[in-house]
This record gives sequence, structure tokens and C-alpha cells, in this order.
Amino acid sequence: MSVLLETSLGDLVIDLEVEACPKTCENFLKLCKVYYYNLHAFFNVSKDFLAQTGDPTATGTGGESIWSYVSAQKGQTSVQRYFTPEIIPHFKHTSKGTVSMAVAPELDGQRGGCGSQFFITLTENIDYLDGKHAVFGHVVEGLDTLDKLNDIYVDQDGRPLKDVRIRHVEILDDPFDDPSGLLIPDSPPTKPPDNSTRIAEDEDPLQTLPEEEEDKERRKRAAAASALTLEMVGDLPFANVRPPENVLFVCKLNPVTRDEDLDLIFSRFGQIISCQVIRDKQTGDSLQYAFIEFDKREEAEQAYFKMQNVLIDDRRIWVDFSQSVARLNTHWSNDIKTGPRVGRGKAGDRGGFAGRDDLEATRRYRVANNDHYGDKYGMVFDVVIDDGDHVHLLASASGTTNKTKTEIAGAVPEVEIAMNEGDDDEA
Repeated sequence: MSVLLETSLGDLVIDLEVEACPKTCENFLKLCKVYYYNLHAFFNVSKDFLAQTGDPTATGTGGESIWSYVSAQKGQTSVQRYFTPEIIPHFKHTSKGTVSMAVAPELDGQRGGCGSQFFITLTENIDYLDGKHAVFGHVVEGLDTLDKLNDIYVDQDGRPLKDVRIRHVEILDDPFDDPSGLLIPDSPPTKPPDNSTRIAEDEDPLQTLPEEEEDKERRKRAAAASALTLEMVGDLPFANVRPPENVLFVCKLNPVTRDEDLDLIFSRFGQIISCQVIRDKQTGDSLQYAFIEFDKREEAEQAYFKMQNVLIDDRRIWVDFSQSVARLNTHWSNDIKTGPRVGRGKAGDRGGFAGRDDLEATRRYRVANNDHYGDKYGMVFDVVIDDGDHVHLLASASGTTNKTKTEIAGAVPEVEIAMNEGDDDEA
């Protein structure tokens, strides 16, 4: 009577001693029948000694006999976890590939014996195990698989660094009747019973990608790290922000091309939310590129395909989808003097960050609106010190600024400063 074990290292065919060890073989076969051993790991491998498996917890303390398993399915606890081992004196661990049931010792008043754990010897003449564990079979095919198992790398506890698992068990012949109440699952399990954090049995830790794919992955990781850095300093609302899909980037423009020109040309593809030629903040000269935001993504796609390399003002333009996420407060700045003027908390003001109304730019150690502070940073730790005719504004990052009381009263309306010199001066 034989059983086929399909492992991640190869197949093993085990011939069982059903006549000499009927109870042990019945326990093993019925556990195989209910897919008990499927995806179990070899949790203890000692070079030139043995390889142990059959514990769903992969710790060496789990497992049970088929009769205990059936009893647990019925909700009963009267059946013992282990059964008495069948140790046959003339069955010894003399040959490589000997299969034995591990005998658990008596613990906490619970009778010891055989459950579900078994091991396979990886070398010959292991006399130490004779009379202590119950031999019930021998590996007749797959000795090369045992050689692979013997050469794997393990940690200090004997656990393989890369999981070796029983992928499937095929019963070639079963002469025993099923125990009463045995329920066979409809399909084998798909998830290992133990919570292993080691290298998966189907994973190759030494596998390398082609140079082109490896470079692509490296650039992808570098971009993710850069995005996280920008999020930490407040330049991005979140690291995985994506550029808008309805905004086109248009470049190679003629310096004389205006917003109105582009709006008129591109409006035939759909409704345009905004169309702005980006200009130098100091001189007001066109930087020869623009952003055009459509109401719908489909309209932007149509403009992208139709307007590529089109002649506008004697210049052939280049059109692409915008990859920028630096658009603040739902519009770009075109004011060459003051830039965008966006208030906070006032009627009609439009807030937001990176084109989204539900986001807000990160402020670190600064007041929300620093317009009143002129050339100062406007730190939240600014301290106002009254010194007669002048007021000193102290800030750790911006230094000290001296202004008259009249200037400060006009610049900071929240601070009331009495203009009368005398006993009733208040600050």
C-alpha cells in the first residue's frame, strides 16, 4: 500500500507496512484522505539525520490522530489526542528514507503517543531512534528528493530558511474503512495552516530581473522615495498623488500667443475650465508653455490626438497630458506682481491644494495668512516688544524687525496699540 507525497522539492512514494502496523497506517491514510497534510511544512530538518513534518502549527507541539480529529468535528472531547504507538522490534532505522511516527512524551498529565507528526530519515543506520519511534513505512521512490531536502539551508532551530511544503497527497491504495463520522472536505486547502514569514516555497530569492526591468523598478522606487520626501516637507499633499487626467500641457508656443487664443482654438473639443499661458513673474513675458483644463477627460484626450504638431502663430506646438501636481488652489498664477490671491474662510474664496478642494497646503510653524507681515516670515512664535516709539517683532527664523507703532497698527489690525504716550498706554 503506497502514498504519493508531492513536495516543493519533488515527489516521494512511501510504501506502508499496513499488516505489521495497521493502526498507524490507518491513522496516516485517513489523515491524508481529509487533506490534513496538504501545505504542511517540514519544520525540523537536521542534515544527515531526519526531516520532520505533520504539525499544522509547524512548531513541533501540534497535531492529533484521526480519531481525535473526527471527535473534534463532532464537538466531542472524550477521545484522546494520541494513540498508543506500534513499535515493532525488527523495524529499525537502518535505511535511508525510513518513515516513522514521532512519539510525543507524556505532558501535563496527558498521555503521550502518536498523533499526526512523522519524520523521514535522511541517512542510514540511525540506531538512536530504534525503539523510541514507530516505523510504519519506507520511501521507495524519490531518494533524490531526500538528497535535496538534506542540503537545504536551515536556521539555528532546524527550520528551513525557505519553506519546504507538502503540496498534495495522493493515496494510491487504502484498505481501511473510514472511521464513523469522517467528513471529507470538498477541496484541498489553499492556504498554509501555519503563519510562516520565511521565503515562500514557490519564491526564488536569487531570481534577477532583466536589466531593463530592474532599472525600471529601481527608478520606480526612487520616485516613490522622492514623493514621500516631498510629502514630508509639504510640497505634495500625499505621496501617491496622481496628475489630473483632464489637463493638457502645451509647449513650444509663440511668445505672442495669448490665453484667449488657445482658449478659442481648443474650445472646439469641449468646455474649457481654465486656459493659462504661464508667464515670468518679474517681466510678464510668456514662458512659451500653457496648461489647458477641460471639463471632461474624454475631451482632453480628443484635443491631445487632434492638436499634436498643429501650427499656431507660426509655431508647431507640442501637446501632452500634464504630469504636474504643483497646481495650487485650483489655478495657476499668472499675476506677475502678486501671484495668486487666495483667502481663507471668506465668502467666495476657493481653497484647496493640488487641484483638489478637499486638500489644504501644509503649514509648518507659520501663520495661516502672512500678508500683514510684509517682508517677514510671519512665524507663529513672533513676539511683540513695546519700546516707546517703536515695536520690535522677534522671530527665531526671521530676525528682529523695527517698525513704528503706526506701521504696526496698520499692518497688524489684531494687535491694539495705544498711540498716546503716558500712564494710560496699553498694548
